[in-house]
Formats: sequence, C-alpha cells, structure tokens
Amino acid sequence: MTDSDFHGAGGPPAANDSKPTLAERARTLMELGGASSLATMSQKHPTYPFASVMPYGLDPTGNPTFLISRMAMHTKNITTTPRATLLVAEQNGSPLGSARISLIGDVAVVDESEKQKIAATYLQRHPKAQQWANFGDFSFYRLVVKDIYFVGGFGVMGWITAGDYAGAMADPLVHASFDIISHMNEDHVESMVLLAKHHMQLDASDAKMTNVDRYGFTMMLKTAEGIRGSRIVFPQAADTPNDVRKVLVEMVKSARAQA
Repeated sequence: MTDSDFHGAGGPPAANDSKPTLAERARTLMELGGASSLATMSQKHPTYPFASVMPYGLDPTGNPTFLISRMAMHTKNITTTPRATLLVAEQNGSPLGSARISLIGDVAVVDESEKQKIAATYLQRHPKAQQWANFGDFSFYRLVVKDIYFVGGFGVMGWITAGDYAGAMADPLVHASFDIISHMNEDHVESMVLLAKHHMQLDASDAKMTNVDRYGFTMMLKTAEGIRGSRIVFPQAADTPNDVRKVLVEMVKSARAQA
C-alpha cells in the first residue's frame, strides 16, 4: 500500500470527490493544536533523546515556533545539537485513534528581523506567555521542518515532504468543525441516518458525525452488523459553516425526495 492510498501529500489539492491530502490534514492539525512535546538530543546522555512539554506557535509556512529560556534543558541540548522532533497529538478520544504528527528538523533562534512577527503570532495563541516574552533569559526559536510523518488514525498514515507541507493550507473549517459536529449530533441524527441510507446503502439505527472538512464528513453508524465507519462527500466544496449548512440541507432534501 502506498502513500497515495492514504491521500498522500503529493500532487494538487484534493478534488471534491476525495479527502484532504495528508499535507492539508497535517496543516489542519497544527493549526488546531494539541498536546505537544519536543524531543532534543541529550547533552548529558549523547545519542539519547530528551523529551519535554513544548507549546508552539506557527510561522506562515507552518514551521513551529517556541518561546524558551536559555536555562531550560531542551535549550541547552539545542545549543549542542539543533536536531529535534516536535510531536503534536490531537486531544480527541482514543490516543491511538486520534491524529498525530511528528515534525523533524533543526531548531535555531529566530532572527531579530522576524522576531516581532513571530512573537505576535505566538502570543496570539498563548497570551499568558506575554509575561515571559520580555525576559532577557527568553528567546523565540523556530523548528525548520525537514520531514514530517503524519498519522490520521487507524489506517491513515504517511510521510509528507517539507515542501508539500509548506505549500498546503489548513482546512477552512478547522475552527468551526467542533460546533458543526456538535450541532449535527445533537439535532440531526435522523438526517444523517437518511444520508447513510441514500449515499452508502447502509441501514443504521444511529449515527454520529466524527469529522467534517470542506470536502465532506465522516460518521460512525450503528448497524445490525455492528459499528461501521462511513464518509460522505459534499457535491461541492464547503468553505464556511454556512456553506456546510446549505449543502447538507440540499443533500437531505434530495435524499428524502428519492427515498
């Protein structure tokens, strides 16, 4: 099985009849954020990795940025060996069923000419870090990504080149998806059961939306044969919550008319 079987990073953006590429999903996860840790090469125990909790920001190309003290162990490790890996894991249910990403690269101090922009985007994500930003002991660092490994859950995984990652964009619904999913699961289970029957020929007694992006959505369906996963593609891309609402209304109307 190849990376393309998992909607890999190469080639143009995904068409309406497919899922987001791995690169798009990676950028979406990094934008959304999650539990994050940085593994550096130990100064005390050479050749051994040393992992520590590491909040991050993002520069325009998706490189993670950090605000760290020169006294921190990971900073001391970086000054000796800049090679590092940042692990970011989605905080959503089962750890093994959730998305996670490993970004491999070299860490370096942010150049003074970029410091203001990097600080602004970092502090927008972590406003409480403002108290440390002006300490002389703290500096902004950046992980210049060289390679990425992404796992989107069971059966979805692959390597992503740094170029494909930098050129991809986060899904436009990234910050609205939680509200969309909650609304559908609270108020429109019957409609999702209907869509599963119409589009997937699956008879379900219950349905739960688990993910939504501009190309479509996934559900967990309760059937007589057990729990089934299902993805339904939108007839056209939906870039805003209002687009999603309109598309779903039309899809349900069409399914009812043909039932």
